[in-house]
Amino acid sequence: MDTANTKPPSGMRDFLPGEVKAREKVFGQVRAVFESYGFAPIETPAIERLEILQGKYGEEGDRLIFKVAQRGAKAGEEADLALRYDLTVPLARVVAEYQGRTGKIFKRYQVAPVWRADRPGRGRFREFYQCDVDIVGPEFGLADAEAILVLTEALSAVGLKGFEVRLNSRKVLRGLIESFGVDPARETDVLTALDKFDKIGGSGVAAELRERGLEAATSLLAGVSGPEDELRRQLASSEAGRAGLDEVDRLIDLVGPLVSGGRIAFSPLLARGLSYYTGPIFEVYMEGSTSAISSGGRYDGLIGMFAGRQIPAAGGSLGIERIIPLVAAADEGVVSPARVLLAVWDADSRGHALGLAGQLRAARIPAEVYLGDDRMGEQLGYASARGIPFAVLRGPKEKEQGTVTLRDLATREQTTVPDEDLVAELSRRLSAR
Repeated sequence: MDTANTKPPSGMRDFLPGEVKAREKVFGQVRAVFESYGFAPIETPAIERLEILQGKYGEEGDRLIFKVAQRGAKAGEEADLALRYDLTVPLARVVAEYQGRTGKIFKRYQVAPVWRADRPGRGRFREFYQCDVDIVGPEFGLADAEAILVLTEALSAVGLKGFEVRLNSRKVLRGLIESFGVDPARETDVLTALDKFDKIGGSGVAAELRERGLEAATSLLAGVSGPEDELRRQLASSEAGRAGLDEVDRLIDLVGPLVSGGRIAFSPLLARGLSYYTGPIFEVYMEGSTSAISSGGRYDGLIGMFAGRQIPAAGGSLGIERIIPLVAAADEGVVSPARVLLAVWDADSRGHALGLAGQLRAARIPAEVYLGDDRMGEQLGYASARGIPFAVLRGPKEKEQGTVTLRDLATREQTTVPDEDLVAELSRRLSAR
């Protein structure tokens, strides 16, 4: 008989308990920061209508949408559904659908998986989590500042320091396109090429611009790569460019003194490939890294595509899959959430172990009953291997005396405890850890 391939699909991963616990710790720290700013959680379906997603991510993004095949009687017809590509477009749909319930200002966060039909590589997956915050309703200003602040505070909360927030505005880029005489209708092509600067460098971007028939845009590339004072002079002739610089300067003044654990700086090369951005855009990098660990910006036109009216919005996302390996060490063993193991002496002890475990759980002490028929040494080894700090043993002597033996699995210290005092004793010991 042939053996099935048990590896997960390419670009997707399995997580064992130790890895899940390490990830959940980071997610918990991030959620706590988001909620401290007043952001509330929402959930959306993993699958969206294809028409909702298409046309929102630019040339590169639309090619990476995972389409869902038709079902039942429609099998063989073109797909009409797709796995969500990000969490921002689903948010825009939600706001449009529930306009009467989200209020004038809607602050939401979402921590959930997304899917992209990308080529898997180091740190690049087809299924991965995003941690998003968004503010719907306010025009440019405080909302943009808070989006940056909440994300950088989340980075600090999980232990990252010394990062740089690189800030630009789509209006700056639009102003450059105008001032360098590039056809405005080719803006998406220019931004798609510029967005690859960190990966392929200036020469690579220039080559791609030429391949796209955008020879004029190579002078724009030189402009954004040159001295900032020359760039600002170039933008003086463009109303959009001047507005974009004003946004950048105002945000740096607002956020600069308050960024926790890092710094913020104007980065004219920053383009952000997603097509829905309309104003300030940002990415966050650790020193020496070429991959962003957070990004976002303002997208005033996206929700209006669904709502039929202009609704301003700004937000951002943590590159949580890049962050977790930097801050979380997964336990190599199979961890258990239980804080105490109820060892089972013999068949007659099973009922008592189950009942005692129920009492502990009622007192909010996670408890696990050993479910096998192994000897006591193997039961204690099972608990130790899974990081359970205490074990409760009840042999014939303890049964006769109405007591249990409480064993600290780290120190191997054993204490005799009356049955009725076990909950209080365990609570005391666990609270002291």
